Amino acid sequence: MVKMREDIGPPPPALAAAMGRGIGEMLASRAMVDAGGLFPTALSTEIRVAGGHVTVTDGPYAEAKEVAGGFSILDVPSQEEAVRHARRVAELHREFWPEWEGSVEVRRIAGPTDGSPGDA
Repeated sequence: MVKMREDIGPPPPALAAAMGRGIGEMLASRAMVDAGGLFPTALSTEIRVAGGHVTVTDGPYAEAKEVAGGFSILDVPSQEEAVRHARRVAELHREFWPEWEGSVEVRRIAGPTDGSPGDA
């Protein structure tokens, strides 16, 4: 997941082009299953359970400092390889969008034979 401040605006065209090339290469190699950018929280809805109640809130969310701005699903043999790909995403952001600040988070997706993610 690529996490960032939401008020920074759209990415520069050079970053979008570089990301497009990288995504194309990874899809062709079958290391990437899917990827995409996420629309702003102003267009989102959050359904929350707290205190025994379910509430529905439309965005934007003033309390959010950083939000997920994009995602990639990789099918790679190791955490180390996933981190290597994620670092490349961060490097592209640094190179093509110097004022960008954020993070790229790598998280394993639990499959049907993995047991509960809370057991890890």
